[in-house]
Amino acid sequence: MIRLFVKYKSVLRFIFMFLGSYLVLTLIYNLYLEFFRSPVYFPDYFTHLVAKQSEALINSFGYNAQILPHQSELSMKLIVNDAYLARIIEGCNAISIIILFTSFVLSFFGKLKLTLLYLLAGSVIIYTMNIIRIAILAVGIYEYPQHTEFFHSIIFPLIIYGTVFLLWVIWVRIYSRKHIV
Repeated sequence: MIRLFVKYKSVLRFIFMFLGSYLVLTLIYNLYLEFFRSPVYFPDYFTHLVAKQSEALINSFGYNAQILPHQSELSMKLIVNDAYLARIIEGCNAISIIILFTSFVLSFFGKLKLTLLYLLAGSVIIYTMNIIRIAILAVGIYEYPQHTEFFHSIIFPLIIYGTVFLLWVIWVRIYSRKHIV
């Protein structure tokens, strides 16, 4: 049994680091959501910020976008040219995806400075791509409402998870170069 642990030490380390960091970061995020609600930044600060930045990006495309707090749920209404198109919920703020990304990178922890810089850069890229994907989704739904389900179910996840996957591949390549014997 000991030989199995020794043989698969790197796999077990990856699994425990990934699950451990994912659980800890998710717990911290859920505590934030539970205890740091603000009437100024509805429904929470990050979702509010993402909604406002998405609104600004859509407006820069020449559309008239507006974000309003939803009256009956914890979300922001996304309105484009007076048409209510979607709601931006807590799950749209990319924090959960950044937690997933961070957990993976921490599972292949390299040099401290390099790892922290990569986590910061990757988180900024994911956050930015999230704003872009919300804007693309909104414009797509506005211009082609018959394809709403396709945009939301296929294109929307493809953009954000594709970005995360590419960042993971880059990190593994960086990590593997630093650890080749």
